Amino acid sequence: MTDDKSIINELLNDKQYHIEFNGHLTNHVKHAVVALAGMNIPAQKIKDYYENYAKLTTYGFGLEPARASKYVISEENWKDFLGQRTSFSAYCDFFDLQIKKLGLDIVLEKYMPTLLSGWAGAFTHATIHLGWALDIKSHWMAVEGLAYMAYAYVSCNPQRAAITREQYTNEAPFDSLQRITAYWNNHSTELSDWVETLVSNTESDKAEGIHPELIRSGLQYRIAKLLKVGHPLIYELPAWLKSNDTSSVWDQLYYTVSLLYLAKPGDFVLLHLITSLHAMEKIAQHSPTEQTKDVIKCYWVGLLCILFSRADFPKHAKLESLHNTFNKAKDDIDNEAWKHVWEQTIARSVEEEEEHNPKLVYVLQLMWERSKGLSIYRAAAGQFTTTPELPPSFETPPTE
Repeated sequence: MTDDKSIINELLNDKQYHIEFNGHLTNHVKHAVVALAGMNIPAQKIKDYYENYAKLTTYGFGLEPARASKYVISEENWKDFLGQRTSFSAYCDFFDLQIKKLGLDIVLEKYMPTLLSGWAGAFTHATIHLGWALDIKSHWMAVEGLAYMAYAYVSCNPQRAAITREQYTNEAPFDSLQRITAYWNNHSTELSDWVETLVSNTESDKAEGIHPELIRSGLQYRIAKLLKVGHPLIYELPAWLKSNDTSSVWDQLYYTVSLLYLAKPGDFVLLHLITSLHAMEKIAQHSPTEQTKDVIKCYWVGLLCILFSRADFPKHAKLESLHNTFNKAKDDIDNEAWKHVWEQTIARSVEEEEEHNPKLVYVLQLMWERSKGLSIYRAAAGQFTTTPELPPSFETPPTE
């Protein structure tokens, strides 16, 4: 067991690779380590997975060497370089020193109020890096996560959002999603055209602070654009965001995003709403209690921005049908048949080169156990995703 732990720690402490490759594509490999270790996969198999990923990711590129930063980051200037994509290693040096001086929880209390609003930057992967580091209790991975959140920061502008309407007082997260889904379905042409017009206008992006590298992305650019511009529906917050029963809110959010994922099984974007929710909950657990509602608020605003950026929503009737199917459906967690299903699902995920799949299975198995067998998590865990094809914009060199 000690040997296994030492191998895992060695992987999580590895500093030889940059946090991204081919411009803005995220180096996910440590996320996979956390998931595989959490599912009790032998450490040598995890190491093999790590080394294979480093040589050749599913995008067809290998990881890139760590880079020296252009600037030195200090307490005086750390906010000046947020989202500038210039100083990842310098941010690592800065946060490493701060954690050694103050301790991790104090660092989170001090810096997360600023970083939190940028949680959806890098398509949520910076937040995943930090939250999953907290999950596995890795100092260096937490350093990298904080640094990546600063490096890739794009604010979701939570200051624009407020609870303003009395009619939203009786909603739960699923109800809020359904209200917005119904509005989108009823105005789909108008809203889709609005999003497509918005993302096609790149002239104002420099003034809006969107980094030019994100334009190569397609996906990250669309998300960044919606994070910058927003929409009134995004900022009209439901009353459950004030609830003191945050444990129940977290559970309802997991249920809601799992329903979304089942509405479009295997959807690459929607999968990230599940794995990033796990990260945000871990961040909240390591933050002062009074910051928990801010974490949930930022997650909700960012989630809606991501959904809007797609210029498409699931059908209201489909979500309602899935809700009727799964809202009370439970498996007997002591039944050996369901344990065997999970063993097979885990075994399938380990053989997947696309590392998002073991991450999905890891989080949803945790939720299946936590919910004492809600069937939705078992059902969603078996819906694997595939690596999306890169858009033609990747034929141009990265903008560093």
